[in-house]
Amino acid sequence: MDTDLDTLRFVITVDTAIVGAGPAGAAAAHRLAAAGQDVLLIDKATFPRDKFCGDGLTTLCLRELEDMGFSANGLPSFTPVSGVVLCSPSGRRHDIPLPSGPGQYAAVVRREELDAALVEFAASAGAATRLGHKITGVEPRSDSIMLTDEGGEQIVASQCIAADGMWSPVRKMLGLDIDGYRGEWHAFRQYFEHVGPAAARELWIWFEPDVLPGYVWSFPLGDGRANVGFGILRGGSVSTQEMKSLWPDLLQRAHIREVLGHDARPESPHRAWPIPARIDHAPLRGPRTLFVGDAAMACDTLTGEGIGQALVTGREAATSILDSPDNFDEMAEAYVSAVRADLVADHKMAQLLGKLLARPLIAEAALTAVGANDWTRRNFGRWLFEDYPRAIIATPRRWKRGVLSSPGAQV
Repeated sequence: MDTDLDTLRFVITVDTAIVGAGPAGAAAAHRLAAAGQDVLLIDKATFPRDKFCGDGLTTLCLRELEDMGFSANGLPSFTPVSGVVLCSPSGRRHDIPLPSGPGQYAAVVRREELDAALVEFAASAGAATRLGHKITGVEPRSDSIMLTDEGGEQIVASQCIAADGMWSPVRKMLGLDIDGYRGEWHAFRQYFEHVGPAAARELWIWFEPDVLPGYVWSFPLGDGRANVGFGILRGGSVSTQEMKSLWPDLLQRAHIREVLGHDARPESPHRAWPIPARIDHAPLRGPRTLFVGDAAMACDTLTGEGIGQALVTGREAATSILDSPDNFDEMAEAYVSAVRADLVADHKMAQLLGKLLARPLIAEAALTAVGANDWTRRNFGRWLFEDYPRAIIATPRRWKRGVLSSPGAQV
């Protein structure tokens, strides 16, 4: 660390500065630090901190964590999931199993725990952290980028990874902001305690006719607790302004109340948040900067899931940096190509399916087809939890031996 005597500011010099310490930023930081890079992971928050989320971990997410060498199994709220109960618009129940092993195909864990553990994991690999520090200035140069925090300290890096959320301040300071963007999804979540046995053990999704193309969920968190909420697509039958007034009605619907149990009570206030899902149009690079996670608008447009996609983009950003450390343009081009190849075809497939499921009759017919027999139920469960790519049937380059029968993650 050097001192700028003219301005009396401290200047920190690193290989890569990462702004945002959520899963995308932490994954990139861990991979880079483990490879010997000098990495600084920065976040305006201190950890642990709550992150508004459904808390579900798909097979994609669990495999990305396994590839990092990270185990979520020891976190207090970690709850394995063996399947999902889908309730059609007419109320018909479909039990969709996941493979019994080996490995784990889905789980639920509080983001407050997961994100804090991932920051510690990145630090254990050698990444330096500056938590509780807000970046207020970004100045790209020909061969570096300078970040300034609210205390006046300056960080000079060869490149920056922006993992700072849907409304990325780094993107805005670089002049790449998307005016008026409010996300594709909007979600509403509340933690409950003393839930009934069904909610405590099983993962539930209700396709309520007046919420389509969104859905209502109850995800188990162990110890009689559950993450309960609902998500809507903007432009659907429910507006974001109506979500707060709709919430008590959803909770009192007999079929939902029966699952939650009559002793269930809120553990904390409800929270609402937007979800970006526009990976096919998002800016993935800027001057000396790669955008990852929500800053890359990388969530699944069918379900609103984003943790797995965040980990993928963080991994790809780190890989591109390590492969081309001295050529930013080559690095950025490789990153953009990799993310497009990993996520865009699946995004377009999910968009198409989402439009179809917006209609109650089509949603009913689709779920009837899903529940037709053991084979359809078993394979739909794997597809739903991203055991293999959404659009694999349309992308032959991803057909590999065993891709439809891979074991779950070791957690």
